[in-house]
Amino acid sequence: MRPVLPGDIAAAGCALLVLPARKRPGAMLEMLHRAEAADRYRRALGHAHPSWGNGSLGSVAMCLPRAAEPFLNDPDYVDCMLTVFAALKARNDRRSMPTRSRN
Repeated sequence: MRPVLPGDIAAAGCALLVLPARKRPGAMLEMLHRAEAADRYRRALGHAHPSWGNGSLGSVAMCLPRAAEPFLNDPDYVDCMLTVFAALKARNDRRSMPTRSRN
C-alpha cells in the first residue's frame, strides 16, 4: 500500500460513514486489503488497478459510496475516523513485529 496521506484518511472515513457502525471495522480492513492488492498490481503492471486505483487507501475509498465530509465534531464521523486510525495502527503494529526464528 502506498503511504497514507490526510486525504486518504478523510476519504476512508467518509466511505465508512455510509455504513452501519457494526460493518465499519470489516469494511475498513477490506479497504486496506484492496489498497495493498492494488499497489502490488500497480508495481507489477505499471498502471492502476481498474477497480481499486493506484494502491492508495484514498483511491480505494473513492471507488466506494461515500458521504460528504462532515465537520470533525460530528460524533459519527469521529467514530469512523477512530476506526480508520485503529486499523492503520493495528496494520503497522503487525508489520513491525519481529518474526520468530525457526530453529
